[in-house]
Amino acid sequence: MAEEGDIITPLDLDANSPAPNGEDTSPAIGLISQYIKDLSVENPNAPDSYAWTDAPEVSIDFNIGARPLGPDIHEIEMKITATSKSPQGTMYVVELLYGALIGMRNVTDEQAHPFLFAEGPRLVFPFARRIISDAVRDAGYPPLLLEPIDFNGLYLQQLQARQAEELAAGTAGQA
Repeated sequence: MAEEGDIITPLDLDANSPAPNGEDTSPAIGLISQYIKDLSVENPNAPDSYAWTDAPEVSIDFNIGARPLGPDIHEIEMKITATSKSPQGTMYVVELLYGALIGMRNVTDEQAHPFLFAEGPRLVFPFARRIISDAVRDAGYPPLLLEPIDFNGLYLQQLQARQAEELAAGTAGQA
């Protein structure tokens, strides 16, 4: 135990005691807000497309981006494009750019990156999925129910692919 006048070094503090100046140095991450940045619904062949009987082919494209807005604030952008086509033509195209503000304090880059590109999108995806479903329904078609996505698995796949590319580029540069 430190006596009055003793100098306290970080080694003298136990892991659960606050820093001597009262500063909170614990890592913290939280969802601040989420919002629609852009929503586009195209129904180019209505009303003819409502009479088409062929089963449509629906394709879904995802893109996730993140950027810092300040020292403790980041924005995640999730772009989802749903396109439904049949042999007669395009039935609908729904494009959603969904944003989320994430607060981060005392988090390393190694901790922040997986949160911004895997865990954060996992948290906000159900809300974006509902918007897509409602937009397709409001365009006059049966609601599009997107399946849950394993954002962590996709993140790990992309990380491994990037590491393999870097390794291949490094090997090619040595040849």
